[in-house]
Amino acid sequence: MVRTTIPLASSKSESNRALIIDALTGFRCDLQNLSTARDTQTMIRLLKSEDATADVLDAGTTMRFLTAYFSVTGQQKTMTGTPRMCERPIGILVDALRSLGADITYLKNEGYPPLQIKGFSPSAESTNRLSIRGDVSSQYISALVMIAPLLPNGLTLELTGAIGSRPYIEMTLEQMRYFGADVRADWETKTITVASSPYVPKPYAIESDWSGASYWYSVAALATDERAEINLLGLKARSLQGDSAIVEIMRSLGVKSTFTDTGVRLTKIPTQQSLTCDFTDCPDLAQTVAVCAAVKGVVLRMTGIESLKIKETDRVAALQAELQKIGAELVEIETNHLYEVHQLAIAPAGPATIDTYDDHRMAMAFAPVAMQQEIIIDEPGVVAKSYPSFWEDMARVTTVKFINE
Repeated sequence: MVRTTIPLASSKSESNRALIIDALTGFRCDLQNLSTARDTQTMIRLLKSEDATADVLDAGTTMRFLTAYFSVTGQQKTMTGTPRMCERPIGILVDALRSLGADITYLKNEGYPPLQIKGFSPSAESTNRLSIRGDVSSQYISALVMIAPLLPNGLTLELTGAIGSRPYIEMTLEQMRYFGADVRADWETKTITVASSPYVPKPYAIESDWSGASYWYSVAALATDERAEINLLGLKARSLQGDSAIVEIMRSLGVKSTFTDTGVRLTKIPTQQSLTCDFTDCPDLAQTVAVCAAVKGVVLRMTGIESLKIKETDRVAALQAELQKIGAELVEIETNHLYEVHQLAIAPAGPATIDTYDDHRMAMAFAPVAMQQEIIIDEPGVVAKSYPSFWEDMARVTTVKFINE
């Protein structure tokens, strides 16, 4: 019988934002329950380091947040990372920071890391009003608004086009308000206004990670035991995290959520035959939901996954390759907009070996497949990026085989 309690990892999204705000107060906040994820530990290490080079490894959030932080605090740093990190665009953020007074140059390819940050000097030519695309990366927007209270005239940010991952922006704004920032957001006019006013140091406790919880929803959905019950600790019914959307998405895939004093209890309910999901506001859930739907034979129509192409890997291409190995496919119905997951007529024989592409979410999204069929994960250590204890926790409910550990 599948019946277990999982002490989830803390949210690295909340942790990374809290760490930047804490640094902007002069490290005077009391941050509790910080994530043990590699991304967060990298952030902690680099915030405390006096080295001239800041190597973020493969941490995109860390690269973007620290580029803004080092700029506004006038630090001279070389920002770099893994080869894949140096293929991920950062030009939109750099252009915005330059407009605010940052001196930043590219050391190799225009628009991409590595970068040289040489200082920050707002002048008469600097601005306190910027226009930035809202459909590329919410992390650019979060990076800019978090440093805005330290700007001499604050900042008004106008978002153009569609706004992707809006819950992550709202998470940033709520944390800023908690620490005393004067922030106003008008979503009708797509404008965020931040006054020039220092943060107020306060204690802050990090919630458990809803992204990490999503894999346990998939475990519950794929469990063959109809009496399966999984208790996830440290989650809140009213969360700042956009990935809490998994509650409603997984209801269609056969999982009921019941909130308790300690977190949320997952139990099984009937599954729908088809599901349509817009992942614009929660792109990190896309892989988990796609794999779960594929195994359950649910036809899944997906929109809002364009940003997956510039993540740790091209996650759309990776899903298309790996879903084939478990007897399903991801088909592009409308170019760069609408995709569909469905089962193949003939399933492959033998256990599937899943390539992870140096992407933590590929490993964890496919792991729950082991609830129904043998599966082998290549390079399982990638989970350290966000959920270091994932395989230990998975061992409570099923066996997953590994290669290249």
